[in-house]
Amino acid sequence: MPQASRTLFEIYRVMFLAQAWEQALLRLMDENLAAALYHPGRGSEGTEVAATMALERSDYLLYDHRGVAHIVAKGVDLVAMFGDFLGNELGTTRGMGAGVVHIVDPDLGVLGQSGTLGGSQVIAAGAALSSKLRRSGQVTMCFFGDGAANRGTFHEAANVAGAWKLPIVFVIQNNGWAVSVPVEHSTGGRFVDRAIGYGMVGVQVDGADPTAVYGAAVTAVARARNGEGATIIEAKTVRMQGHYFGDADGYRDKVLVAEDAQSDPIVRTRAELLRQGTLEAEIAVVERDALVEVAEARDKALAGKAPEPERIFEDIYA
Repeated sequence: MPQASRTLFEIYRVMFLAQAWEQALLRLMDENLAAALYHPGRGSEGTEVAATMALERSDYLLYDHRGVAHIVAKGVDLVAMFGDFLGNELGTTRGMGAGVVHIVDPDLGVLGQSGTLGGSQVIAAGAALSSKLRRSGQVTMCFFGDGAANRGTFHEAANVAGAWKLPIVFVIQNNGWAVSVPVEHSTGGRFVDRAIGYGMVGVQVDGADPTAVYGAAVTAVARARNGEGATIIEAKTVRMQGHYFGDADGYRDKVLVAEDAQSDPIVRTRAELLRQGTLEAEIAVVERDALVEVAEARDKALAGKAPEPERIFEDIYA
């Protein structure tokens, strides 16, 4: 199998694993075993997985609230991720988390995000500045959506990233909706064009095409690591479900939603692998393995215990 096909096959494996994990989480919420606080990521997997796979283990990741595919791609343990949503000792925060905004793994460079929309942008700039001052060679990748791209924190972070040539890659997942507000009602111009004003490189890609995303991310990460500065990647994605778990999604035209479904990155990538000569049986194996891995992780996480009261006194700095 050619290298390009092997890379795409691995991207597909991780995308399928991420969406299988998400489906298992949604079932836990349906069963009232986990708090119904989640923003589904179906449609974003192509961008989140492909971009994150351009990073090295020590590089920093600040993910957004849309799904978990980037976290899975960075290698965070699936049991620990379930544990965070279940609020038990097996989670990455050992019972102190409250879902996706509190998943962290410093050994993998996963710094979390921010409880405030857009807050991760300035945190990411700080992490990138730290890497530059320490000359560690680490790159920071920060994900956020089109809604968060319009927060003032983006201007602050982008300004210093451009002025100081910080080793950072901003990935804007533009699915066209900031909750229920269409992007044409909230944004003037293209997000990618903002790069010019901040002295960065700007690239726009089809977020449902993992090959295009991966290529753009590899180039951006290399530029950052070589001291050539920051990049804005605007990935045009689709949101295949409501903004949050339980969202009736009545504000979007159903015809457009059906059209968006044709841009499912998982379906498109599977078809492309078959076109390139990957055997159906090979794909079926990784799909089956992913479902087994997720089921086992779910069962292990459900066996976790709630933290003892003394836990609240740990990890406190004053």
